[in-house]
Amino acid sequence: MVAGQSYTFTPTTANGGGGPLAFSITNQPAWANFDRTSGQLSGIPSPSSVGTFANIQISVTEGQSTATLPAFAITVVAPLTVSGTPPTSAIVGSPYSFLPSASAPSGSGLTFSVQNRPAWASFNSATGELSGTPTQTGSFANIVISASDGLQSRSLPAFTITVSSPVANGPPTISGHPATGVTAGSLYSFTPSASDPAGKRLTFSIQNLPAWASFNTANGALSGTPAPSQAGTYSNIVISASDGAQSASLPPFAIKVVAPLSISGTPATRATAGKSYAFQPTTNAPSGTALTYSIQNRPVWATFSASAGTLSGTPNASQTGAYGSIVISVSDGVQTVTLPAFAIQVGAQLTISGNPPTQAAVGKAYAFQPTTNAPSGTALTYSIQNKPVWAAFSTSTGALTGAPASSQVGTYANIAISASDGTQTAALAGFSVTVANPANTAPTISGNPPTSVNAGSAYSFMPSTTDPSGQTLTFAIQNKPAWASFNTANGALTGTPAAASVGTYANIAISVSDGTASAALPPFSISVNQFSNGTATLNWTAVNQNTNGTALTSLGGYRVHYGTSANNMTTVVTLANPSVTTYLVTNLSSGTWYFGITAYASNGTESALSNVGSKTIP
Repeated sequence: MVAGQSYTFTPTTANGGGGPLAFSITNQPAWANFDRTSGQLSGIPSPSSVGTFANIQISVTEGQSTATLPAFAITVVAPLTVSGTPPTSAIVGSPYSFLPSASAPSGSGLTFSVQNRPAWASFNSATGELSGTPTQTGSFANIVISASDGLQSRSLPAFTITVSSPVANGPPTISGHPATGVTAGSLYSFTPSASDPAGKRLTFSIQNLPAWASFNTANGALSGTPAPSQAGTYSNIVISASDGAQSASLPPFAIKVVAPLSISGTPATRATAGKSYAFQPTTNAPSGTALTYSIQNRPVWATFSASAGTLSGTPNASQTGAYGSIVISVSDGVQTVTLPAFAIQVGAQLTISGNPPTQAAVGKAYAFQPTTNAPSGTALTYSIQNKPVWAAFSTSTGALTGAPASSQVGTYANIAISASDGTQTAALAGFSVTVANPANTAPTISGNPPTSVNAGSAYSFMPSTTDPSGQTLTFAIQNKPAWASFNTANGALTGTPAAASVGTYANIAISVSDGTASAALPPFSISVNQFSNGTATLNWTAVNQNTNGTALTSLGGYRVHYGTSANNMTTVVTLANPSVTTYLVTNLSSGTWYFGITAYASNGTESALSNVGSKTIP
């Protein structure tokens, strides 16, 4: 299609189920709009959107099944223009020539055509040149020259050529279209066409001959190869032809000599969802040179500057994947150069998780290894801050291991483990490990605090604790929400958040101490949600086997995961009752919600996520 013109496409569907249809699209062109209720793709690309937009796919679902059109591409081309002023007079026996110019990009397959061609003239369908030597006088009217690139067609205004008899003593004629630019180190050559009505011998002359060029007075040929040191503009060049009595001249013209243009730069080939990406190439063009940049296969999540060549943008979580065959080019109006094609791999944001034990006993092994969401085979490097002196740390796996001695009793605080894939880094929340002698067994603390509450509803959580030594326990909290109160005698966290308290309260840590040793729950977050009326009832089949087929005897319960994206179900509800197989999710706002279930054992191990279901809340 042509830039500046309207594009529209609406797929047809057959809906046997009769339910409401929802359309989606991948690789949507930046210049286009997409209607998710009808599947219509429409828009008007601007001239800066010229290029090919590939791998577009439109899908439709009625909630149970999905159908997808084959991937297709849309090529946007610049509007075609044809220009030139053909001579409207000719002389019997003298050559006539006219060559139009077209605005099509380099490499476009243009085809020219002509209507009402004079019988004495020939026409070149590849260049559009109309030429010949008339043999009779008269007027040849309504001549129309057109050009087509296969998608669009443009024509010059109709014109007339009047052929007259030669005048015995008329002046000579001279014509031609000298090139106005050349690259240093490349050959420049131009020879005009000239004739004399009386058949006299012509002599050619030139004004303002460039120092790097030579001129042939017998045929008017101007040629030469400028050196890089001769870059610049050579103006007011005039070529004339004389028969000894009268003369004729071409219009003054200029030749711009430019240094060989180059483009360089090494674009980053990796990007991370949610983080900005930017690349700008450099050229050797002198300061002030008017450059025009173009791009092929621009990623849908990025924008491109035609004046600076900058490719930039921030992909979202749904735009992970490979974006290949990206090509950036630059032109100074005389020459065009291109960077090698490259690809950008967009990956998900790196995360690290795990609940490190907060207690260690003298002479007994301690071990903790975090997990990440990095794809299998990703090269990760782990690091640690405030490593206990009695422990070893693996930079390849992130495992923290060791067996403290009796001289190392105490609390080792602010331990922080990080993972990096070379592009991004993720870190666990800081934690502490308390080393105690076996004779003074540390207290224990457990419980699964609710991670969400509706504004205006009561929140309550109290951990369970034991202390083998029977000492009095004291509770403490870090990062307590402002709307909540905390009981230091039993560790109860309670409160009713107001509407103004909507938001997420992170890194809440509840700990217990018997005065000698302490224990802490893993840090957790509480999301205060705006109250909504949407609900979804979840049902699942009870788990009774391990993944290896053996009987499961230590099921601790289930966890309900849900959110507004199938890849980011951030809200988790823990159901510490292995006999529960149904749950009502409330307070859902309008939109599509996704749900999944995991089972966990009493030792803390957790199953993989179940199949993901969804429900649209009106």
